[in-house]
Amino acid sequence: MARVYNFSAGPAVLPEDVLKKAASEMLEYGTTGTSVMEMSHRSKDYMDLFYKAQNDLRKLMEIPDNYEVLFLQGGASLQFSMIPMNLAVKSKKMDYVNTGVWSKKAIAEAKKFGEVNIVASSEDTTFNRIPELDKAKFNKDADYFYLVSNNTIYGTRIVDFPDTGNVPLIADMSSDILSRKVDVSKFGIIFAGAQKNIGPSGLTVVIIRKDLIGLADDSIPTMLNYRTHSEGESMFNTPPTYSAYIAGLVFEKLLNEGGLDTMESVNKKKAALLYDFLDNSKLFKPTVEPAYRSIMNVPFVTGDDQKNADFIAQATKAGFVNLKGHRSVGGMRASIYNAMPIEGVQKLVEFMKAFEQNNA
Repeated sequence: MARVYNFSAGPAVLPEDVLKKAASEMLEYGTTGTSVMEMSHRSKDYMDLFYKAQNDLRKLMEIPDNYEVLFLQGGASLQFSMIPMNLAVKSKKMDYVNTGVWSKKAIAEAKKFGEVNIVASSEDTTFNRIPELDKAKFNKDADYFYLVSNNTIYGTRIVDFPDTGNVPLIADMSSDILSRKVDVSKFGIIFAGAQKNIGPSGLTVVIIRKDLIGLADDSIPTMLNYRTHSEGESMFNTPPTYSAYIAGLVFEKLLNEGGLDTMESVNKKKAALLYDFLDNSKLFKPTVEPAYRSIMNVPFVTGDDQKNADFIAQATKAGFVNLKGHRSVGGMRASIYNAMPIEGVQKLVEFMKAFEQNNA
């Protein structure tokens, strides 16, 4: 059976050449006589590939020396709790921007540990935009300022990140990390679940400025303290070994193919192909205001539930899978992460044109 074009929001499409390399090494990694899945995480062979993956990520993102790269577990969702537990230790005030489901979940967790100030929200327009940020509403004594860089469900992204001064800026970059260059030095913490642009689910990447490690009270659980994982070099307990291995292959591939400048250029071309069609279509309509459109997740609708359902069914039969939109938005959503080839977007647009001709 031929591979389909997988537009899933996550777990998402992985580079085919990475999958083939992993398949070739499934039974034996190098000359070890074992699969990566069988190797001790304390063995030299495994530790070499593990730390190479972290170092390659440093190169890709140009991460400064005063930051640590942690490979953790628990998904991005565990960070919703770990961040306030580790950082909300002085004023216990936290600034949050509400741009959708994932920021709302993070806000709910943060409220358990202190006072949350909602700086801005786009909930009144069903999160179809990034709300304007008024610095007068920022807490100058906040322990941190939190936002989601790209909203997987609603298809919005932050283009320009706010200057929060001495307040650490925290970003959940789960769905757009490695899709574009960012200045890591502007952030206190960048974190991401792996299952969009990095690798399989199970791995969580946390890039944290070193001065933010060790602030937590000793009463918090050992496994939820960043200091534990910093001192243990991400191996306090058994890490997600295979997920880290695949992530390392992805990082290596990106470095070999021009890095994030090249990847951002390709991603912009893919997104432009799809948005240009949607903006001129007589049937399909994008749901996000143009200035805030994600280049990773593109939601769109026909305005007719039956036509939406027919399109999804026919697209699936044609090899374009996982296009159903999130229940809170409806319609369709094409997630066009790094590993989605430009040909996949071109062929999707061709299919949409044909469907439109038959159903407009």
